[in-house]
Amino acid sequence: MTDFPQHPLQRLTTPIQFVKGVGPQLAPLLERLELRTASDLLFCFPRDYHDASRLLAIPDLQEDEPASVCGVVEEIDMQNTGTGKTLLGVLIRQDRWYLRALWFNQPYMRERFRRGHRVLLSGTPRFNGGRWEMVHPRVELLEGDRQPTSGSILPLYPLTEGLKQSHLRRVIGLAVDSYASCLEEVFPAAYLDAHGLLPIQAAVQQIHAPRDTASLAQARRRFIYQELLVLQLALALRKQQRGARSQTPPLPINAKIDARIRRLFPFELTPAQQQALQEITADMARPTPMNRLLQGDVGSGKTVVAEYSMLLAVAHGFQAAMMAPTEILARQHAATLQRDLRESRVRIRLLTGSLSAAQRRQTLAQIAAGEADLIVGTHALLQENIDLAKLALVVIDEQHKFGVNQRAALRRVGADPHYLVMTATPIPRTISMTLFGDLDVSLLREGPPGRAVVHTYLGTESQRGRWWEFFRKKLREGRQGYVIAPHVEASEDESVASVRQTFETLTSGELADFRLALMHGRLSADEKESVMRDFHGGQTQVLVATSVVEVGIDVPNATLMTIEDGERFGLAQLHQMRGRVSRGVHPGFVCVFAELKTEQARQRLEAFSRSNDGFELAETDFRLRGPGSLFSFQQHGLAPFRIADLVRDADVLAEARRHAQALVFDGAQLAQPEFARLRQMVNRRYGQALELADAG
Repeated sequence: MTDFPQHPLQRLTTPIQFVKGVGPQLAPLLERLELRTASDLLFCFPRDYHDASRLLAIPDLQEDEPASVCGVVEEIDMQNTGTGKTLLGVLIRQDRWYLRALWFNQPYMRERFRRGHRVLLSGTPRFNGGRWEMVHPRVELLEGDRQPTSGSILPLYPLTEGLKQSHLRRVIGLAVDSYASCLEEVFPAAYLDAHGLLPIQAAVQQIHAPRDTASLAQARRRFIYQELLVLQLALALRKQQRGARSQTPPLPINAKIDARIRRLFPFELTPAQQQALQEITADMARPTPMNRLLQGDVGSGKTVVAEYSMLLAVAHGFQAAMMAPTEILARQHAATLQRDLRESRVRIRLLTGSLSAAQRRQTLAQIAAGEADLIVGTHALLQENIDLAKLALVVIDEQHKFGVNQRAALRRVGADPHYLVMTATPIPRTISMTLFGDLDVSLLREGPPGRAVVHTYLGTESQRGRWWEFFRKKLREGRQGYVIAPHVEASEDESVASVRQTFETLTSGELADFRLALMHGRLSADEKESVMRDFHGGQTQVLVATSVVEVGIDVPNATLMTIEDGERFGLAQLHQMRGRVSRGVHPGFVCVFAELKTEQARQRLEAFSRSNDGFELAETDFRLRGPGSLFSFQQHGLAPFRIADLVRDADVLAEARRHAQALVFDGAQLAQPEFARLRQMVNRRYGQALELADAG
């Protein structure tokens, strides 16, 4: 017999094989679920629950009222329907009453039943043909003489091949009985009381074997709140530690500098831009690094705000750098700066991966010698041999396309500068509070005056002819347009359009009389630049492209867009692409063709056609598709949640954020001895990912 440490905390590390009820045969199955210790079993949270709290006699059933029924399997009948599908019927007897359970096209369910065996069925009953029925009920096999308990709520755990719910319930139940008492509370008693939280031991017991729905809700809230609070504490600590350990040149604004910068803009700034600049300049006036996220809807004027901020750094004799995720966007930013600052003495340099060796050496020498005020680049700016000793501000465009490690590399090439990170992808509030929770946020929700509205339509196949007729009419009037397809090459699904196929079809068909060009990510940098130069100059009337046009393409005369297979794009992506036709004074027109095979696709595209508000669409996309489709936790170095859900638990997240901010910044309560275990938990979960100093 192997001896294991008896200290309570050490007992929690008991290998899974030696936990009561497991053994050498069951252990490998549990390890597939990453359950390797006794502690892992305690925190293997159920994915759902089987509510048997309405355990009824068959005569007491009510139509469409969920309930559970216990009985004996009387008959098992498998039939093949005329369409080649199956119908399984299982007759359950309870005393002298009967209920029929039905499963359509699930022949594997047949193996779960044996005549004379007792079962617990849970579902929504209906009265049909003089008999009660349940369609696709949940099934609990009652082995031996085990009796169902009225009022029980049964946990449903994630499984793997060869592992049954009954096995996992039994093992976790035994683990809770043996090890829950070893758990140490991370919250002081006063904190638990103040926030209405169950103690850890009671919460573990109730989440696995709840007495009733109220106790289950309490247990789930305890762990959801704890998980979200730990993340928010980590983000607050990172913000605090950056400010404490970093020194950045203060760059105050004054009336003279402000007037010099504003003279370079031939337009008035919008109220939203003014507000954002007030927040940014206040940050940059401090000796600690600014870390601010600038969210702006398509066409809201983020670039102007960034340009003003960079010129503030230059006015104080420092350098500013702007990073873009693609070379196309970097070149466009450089061209915009060159145009806006042609009457100034500001020196702009472009640093991208496609520069020749000689050009790169020259540019690096100019940067090192202080002969470059504004540096625009791609990932090439992350190279360690770049001398950015006078760097005071970094602007990162399209924040979500850069990972944690990439942003950290910028800190290594010079002093810790001020950071302004931007995105034209409006970020749902809960995502902003998690992935970017250590950043202050400025919003630009309104666009510059004078921009025309964009009209969006969902097109059907029967309307294609009319749309192309309208498209050609606008081209003859002098406008330009885009045609977007989801893939470069033909897909295995022949119904999905490729950009090459679309280009060939249009050049010989609907748009044969017009000048078309092809644009996609596989073109070389020189090819892309040539295509975009011709499109900017009007030599090309229609750009047939993939979603590579999602960001950075600014052609005010392009007011038309056709999107093929629109269901293949997310809402945020569709909105970004639509933003390409809202850059000038002429009204824009977008038509999306799509196969609305799912309810989610229909809801997304109807929302897209109905609203031009990127923030509203981001919340809709988030609600329909979840966070994984928008931003990757892994990209940002954050572990996925075990029990919290950013859509469902948005209110708890907001609460946890308020409490975390108070613990870190209001009186430094988190530093008190009674919060030591909570600090240790923060470090264990997020210390490495978020580069935290030891908070324990």
